[in-house]
Amino acid sequence: MIKLVEMASQHCAAPLRYTQGHFATNHSHINYYVDITYQKTRLSEAKAVAKALVPHFDTTTVVDTILCLDGTAVIGTCLANELTKGGFLSVNSHQTIYVVEPEYNANSQMIFRDNIKPMIRGKHVLVLMASITTGFTAKRSMEAIGYYGGYVAGVAAMYSAVEETAGHPVVSVYSLNDLPDYQSYDARECPFCKKGRKIDALVNSHGYSSL
Repeated sequence: MIKLVEMASQHCAAPLRYTQGHFATNHSHINYYVDITYQKTRLSEAKAVAKALVPHFDTTTVVDTILCLDGTAVIGTCLANELTKGGFLSVNSHQTIYVVEPEYNANSQMIFRDNIKPMIRGKHVLVLMASITTGFTAKRSMEAIGYYGGYVAGVAAMYSAVEETAGHPVVSVYSLNDLPDYQSYDARECPFCKKGRKIDALVNSHGYSSL
């Protein structure tokens, strides 16, 4: 069982939970595992994350749809509520914000069914993720939004190790300012692997599996 450390913030009531070690994701090896479980599942923390993200968007930011990756639908719903309360622009006829999750085909490509396509096509879509380490998944989601005729309104996350991805700034509650020695390595160049240090756990958006 991994022991997590909690980092409190003056800007958000939801703490950052993390631990150091040698972890493997689908795209890289990392020296920190950031756990977003409670922010994604506990309503009070999801609301806190949403409130912390909203000030980063000014009133000229058009958001019609929030695309929730990594199981962030609860945060996405809270964020939609905050954006709506703040009087943010919306160009869809219902003057509301859609909250959607992607589906993946057998090749791990992001797809949207015919009933969901109208919520993407011609809409300004905000990409919401739990955490961003390399930006690879965020880029794939933006490519999918473009393929289905939507426009990227922005990228947001609970934690991000990058400041921008594919030309879009990343808005996050926590960043490298909070974990300045956070590192992401190509698996072939991982210094831990070169030293023979075993992987502590496999990690993804669902959590971790200790080895």
